[in-house]
Amino acid sequence: MHSDSAELEIFKNLFHSVAEEMGAALRRSAFSPNIKERRDYSCAVFDRQGQVVAMGDHMPVHLGSMPRSVAVAIEALELAPGDIAMLNDPYAGGTHLPDITLVLPIFPIGVRKPLFYVANRAHHADIGGAQPASMGLSEEIYQEGFRIPPVCLARGGKIVPDVMALLLANVRTPREREGDLTAQIAACRLGERRLAELAAKHGIGKIRVYQEALQRYSARLMEEALARIPDGIYRSEDFLDDDGYSNQSLPLRVTIEIRGRLAKVDFAGSAPACRGNVNAVLAITQSAIFYVFRCLLGEDVPACAGLMAPIEIIAPKGSIVNAQPPSAVAAGNVETSQRIVDVLFRALAEALPSRIPAASSGTMSNLSFGGLSPRTAQPFAYYETIAGGMGARPSADGLNGVHTHMTNSLNTPIEALESAYPVRVRRYSLRDGSGGAGRFHGGDGIIREIEFLAEVRGSILSDRHRFPPYGLAGGKPGKAGKVELVLPTRRVLRLSSKISFAAPAGSVLRIETPGGGGWGTPRAQKRRRQT
Repeated sequence: MHSDSAELEIFKNLFHSVAEEMGAALRRSAFSPNIKERRDYSCAVFDRQGQVVAMGDHMPVHLGSMPRSVAVAIEALELAPGDIAMLNDPYAGGTHLPDITLVLPIFPIGVRKPLFYVANRAHHADIGGAQPASMGLSEEIYQEGFRIPPVCLARGGKIVPDVMALLLANVRTPREREGDLTAQIAACRLGERRLAELAAKHGIGKIRVYQEALQRYSARLMEEALARIPDGIYRSEDFLDDDGYSNQSLPLRVTIEIRGRLAKVDFAGSAPACRGNVNAVLAITQSAIFYVFRCLLGEDVPACAGLMAPIEIIAPKGSIVNAQPPSAVAAGNVETSQRIVDVLFRALAEALPSRIPAASSGTMSNLSFGGLSPRTAQPFAYYETIAGGMGARPSADGLNGVHTHMTNSLNTPIEALESAYPVRVRRYSLRDGSGGAGRFHGGDGIIREIEFLAEVRGSILSDRHRFPPYGLAGGKPGKAGKVELVLPTRRVLRLSSKISFAAPAGSVLRIETPGGGGWGTPRAQKRRRQT
């Protein structure tokens, strides 16, 4: 059976709709504000070989790295109908410990081997470890939370009670964790039903044809996109502020070689893995590369594994972009992924100056805190990422106060935050003037002030406090980030970009996120040159 171009488009959208519906179900049924309000989750559909064939329009940092989790789960476990694998180990297919991935095989009637796999990944607001919300400073992965190798959370359609009990015994908020995991299970089973319906309607043979055709089609589209980039070698470097333990900046260096319809991305010269937790595992680096090169294509391109076929990746083992155990990695997923994107775009700007935007905020500005709730006398844990400014584009200003690049989440609404946790939001506004000047201005960042109504232990994992988001083509950089803690005594403490802290009730945390870089020479400077 041969594939037809019209039917190929139909199947592309059918598979994508399943991933999207899974995400909608997960969001609606989740317990935590982190998932149902911030939408910190992702869903995808995989073919019988475990290669991704469709992704929901969710979080790039999840989606590009999820195939590794699926591959490891398939290799480690013999999954039967109704089984669901669970894992979060960054060194066994995961990203960082709060991201729990579930994988379910799909066996249509009469099929002995899976025809599909569905998977979803959700960030859990606490997974144990030394700090509430599991996103504090750390020096080794053992401090970061409960580590889950590939195990079966469900067998034959029923949850394995011992596995669930073991997980819930190691987290601060077991009821919320169980609720979010149950939502993930429900999303997987919804995907199973929809794909089984597709197989029954169209036939297994036809499904297989279009699974394979989508991989070939996506690879060809990427090859054509690479062919439009001038052949050459393009280099760039950028820096992380520090690792939270020293003031030493950490370089990320990349060389992108374009030769016809192929690309090679080499991170030789990047910093070695560091003491802190900004180390990224290889899956994160692959995810950032997938995102950047997918941005060179149209929105209607299928997000399949085939997109990466023409791209070779070299990430030195033991470096900050390919960390090895027991390196801590909590911030590698959220901060280093953003810097990898920045350095890749900066290199490509040399090759495609009229297409590449200036740097966006370059940080997810991660905030986490927890303690005992005065309302319930029970532990609580909260986590969010805070938006910043988008970098200016070659033909338009950057957007204000948005999540960019590897995060596609939302800020938690004030009402949801105040109703669920003992806090009061004192200010939530744009940070006027924080975007870089240029022919097109960078977007402004955000100011968020949160008053703690109970004693908390908290953490900040952020970046771009020392190295502001760069401008391009003569555009100016955006303003760097800034964090302050105002104590009840009105003493103001300037916090570093990566820190764990204790705050008494009545303290106010003030976070100012970076603005995006500007693009093009500012118009006022042009006029001065002409006079």
